[in-house]
Amino acid sequence: MTKARTRWPRQRDAEASTASGGTVAADRVNAMDLETCLSACAAHSTKLVASLDRRRIALAEALRTLLATHAATVPATSGTSPLPLLRRPAKVASGSSLLLGDALMDPLLAVGDKALDCGYEDETKLALMVADTVLTQRKRSRAGWRLRARVLEAMGAESAAAAAYERHLELTEEDGFGVASKVAGLREGARLQAELVRRLAAGCPEAREFADRSVTDSWAQGLELHARGARDEARPLLIGTLLGQIAADAPVREIQQTLTHYLGLLREEAGVAGGGSAPTAGRTTDPSELDELTALTTLYAEQRRVRMRGPVEDPTFGGVRWLTLGEFRNRIAGKSICLIANSKRVGNSSLGAEIDDYDLVVRFNSYRIDPAATGRRTDIHATIHKHGFNWDQHVDTRLIFGGISGDWKYSLRNRLIPGAQTYLGDESLRWPVRDIGRLSREVWPSIPTSGFNMLWLLDFLDVSPRLDLIGFDFYESGAYRLPAAMRLPITSVHEYTSEKAWVMERAQSVTDTRICLR
Repeated sequence: MTKARTRWPRQRDAEASTASGGTVAADRVNAMDLETCLSACAAHSTKLVASLDRRRIALAEALRTLLATHAATVPATSGTSPLPLLRRPAKVASGSSLLLGDALMDPLLAVGDKALDCGYEDETKLALMVADTVLTQRKRSRAGWRLRARVLEAMGAESAAAAAYERHLELTEEDGFGVASKVAGLREGARLQAELVRRLAAGCPEAREFADRSVTDSWAQGLELHARGARDEARPLLIGTLLGQIAADAPVREIQQTLTHYLGLLREEAGVAGGGSAPTAGRTTDPSELDELTALTTLYAEQRRVRMRGPVEDPTFGGVRWLTLGEFRNRIAGKSICLIANSKRVGNSSLGAEIDDYDLVVRFNSYRIDPAATGRRTDIHATIHKHGFNWDQHVDTRLIFGGISGDWKYSLRNRLIPGAQTYLGDESLRWPVRDIGRLSREVWPSIPTSGFNMLWLLDFLDVSPRLDLIGFDFYESGAYRLPAAMRLPITSVHEYTSEKAWVMERAQSVTDTRICLR
């Protein structure tokens, strides 16, 4: 049998702590010139050749797009050699660096996002470099502050991450990414973690004697004593390790690993569920010790939970009712339906009264309401899971689309707002084009939009006597969305031409503002 590898708390000097995120300050952006960042991106791109990791493949594609965009806008300087990725950032000499223009902004941020998604140390440092490059030239960049906050959070520098998230919130009008909830979760998680550590230390005062020792040595010695059965001698060393990590401002993930392991040992001693073994022979667990263990475990679980999703007043999300595919079909059967595009064609129209006359009004993602132009009602909100625009608006039915089941479930747990919907589509309605229609990437290579997923689903069910698309010009007239969402680019991962062709093949009549499919 293979023995499980023990995770040892790491001892680090001040410089290493900063590099891993332990003491990074949110308001002290490392000045980074664009040339250095682009050189680092070029160097990193060569490391990803032939990678089989899907996340690194996505990063490699984002890097190619960035470098190609740069080559098309700024001629490469001859004789310039790529700079290494891991270097101390130098001060930017005024007037000596490239300017970060609009053409390069989105590709650069995309590299930061994809690098952070990889989850590896080198890519995380690349993402931080991207964020610092953006914020060096655009100090009020909402996307730059949010990227930096996410990187700091991944590094375990939660206090700095919360401060960076708050800078993002100061600069935005709508919190479409659930940042306020994230900040509240980080703050509450830190408070609960501090309470948990305080209770552990209060129950073992002698642990403070070991707080200044090497955390690696204390942990190793404590585990050795515990394995020999000297648990009363081991406890001060193990809790002292935790106190030492707190004092050294260790990354949160390392503190969490220590807490997880230590509470596991306590549960093992008590022989409770999840502890891994029966109680020690001849040892009777005091009921008060079990009560304290329960309290500690509750604190541990809650601080992990709020960090993931933020505080939730109602874990049942307002008693939301789940809809299966069949139940959704029954709810829309026999009703006239209109789907409203987030296009300027709608925003500049006077169709509001006509739209409100339909039995069901379907809107998408970051839709914007102007009663005279768009109508007032929203009965069904169809949205991608990756952002939270309009999730706070009350609708009868909310369908949330997502291609990866785990990511979809995570978004529902973290972004769904109690009481904002009566019905919620279950996993049978998660990704209609792929899962119900079985349109594989070979048949439909591009990622289907929320609008196409919804339209395809309604056409497939075929239970509506009237099915109209209003303002669907596939962004030819431009976008009409919430102000914060207007700053997001119209993503290139979708293939609007193919979706338009699919619609036109089935259209019964077409006007400037309306496409009738039934």
